[in-house]
Amino acid sequence: MGTRSQAGSPRSVPSAAATFPVRRSLPGGTGRSSTRTVEVPGRGRVVVQRFSGPPGAPTVVLLHGWTATADLNWREAYRPLSRHFHVVAFDHHGHGRGVRSREPFRLEHCADDVAAIADALGVRRLIVAGYSMGGPIASLVWRRHPELVDGLVLCATSCHFGGSPTRRALFTLLGGGASLSANRHLRAFGRLPATAWSKRLERRGCDAGLIEQGLAHDWTRVLEAGAAIGRFDSRAWAGTIDVPTAVVTTLGDQVVPTDHQLELADLVPDAIVHRVPGGHTACVDATGHFSSEVVDACRAVARRVVTRGVGHGVRGIDSLAS
Repeated sequence: MGTRSQAGSPRSVPSAAATFPVRRSLPGGTGRSSTRTVEVPGRGRVVVQRFSGPPGAPTVVLLHGWTATADLNWREAYRPLSRHFHVVAFDHHGHGRGVRSREPFRLEHCADDVAAIADALGVRRLIVAGYSMGGPIASLVWRRHPELVDGLVLCATSCHFGGSPTRRALFTLLGGGASLSANRHLRAFGRLPATAWSKRLERRGCDAGLIEQGLAHDWTRVLEAGAAIGRFDSRAWAGTIDVPTAVVTTLGDQVVPTDHQLELADLVPDAIVHRVPGGHTACVDATGHFSSEVVDACRAVARRVVTRGVGHGVRGIDSLAS
């Protein structure tokens, strides 16, 4: 049980990578960043960002939440994390500059994309950090590619999302919406969530670049992703996770209820809980509360990896102690 502490070959379609310019220096970046397009075999192209950390430091891959992009979800954490880790971030299938494929969205495919991207970058071991939808994907990376994963940091997420009849009905509706938006005679339906999404970001004061990334979403796949989240349930196997794990819990969360997040922490053996004030959008809070807690969680997991001797080449322990 977790320990509560404060501390077939798919067909690809053209990538969205060419629909808007790649930004070399993003808010929160360190200046030591690079961007490249990676071809995921059988799936398509994805734009991958890397932020260099100290020599020999572990690598953290950041997996964003539903309807978001890596930049929207993690940009406040890029710089703080890169003081201690090499950081890799990219968008999921159908989101932003992520893979474009005619195959339906599957969380398992996203987990396999992580492994393929790591292989393309020559990264052999990872600490995988996932936010909201990124949490199930991170867990599935461990389950499907255990040789790759040294540790997990699961943020604002759960082992299941269906919950009440109302929530289950909502996820069912998302699947129906995906079917409508995929119909060529009903394409206009797929533009409705894009318009609502962009207006929401404008109200939050997000810059034009982030809004532009979101407008590049393939909303058929994004709606399918919502339905996939509703079907996800790891309660039968979360207790077998055998790598150091931290659960970063958002205390005022009404999207993924805090008690669901703590249920996940209870299921994962020896999981350490880090608590963050705020709701489900705490990740974009410029106060730094979330990014600071994520850095602490990643460092705590990395130390446990070294102590247990789990990792192959988890060096850089000096960067974790400073």
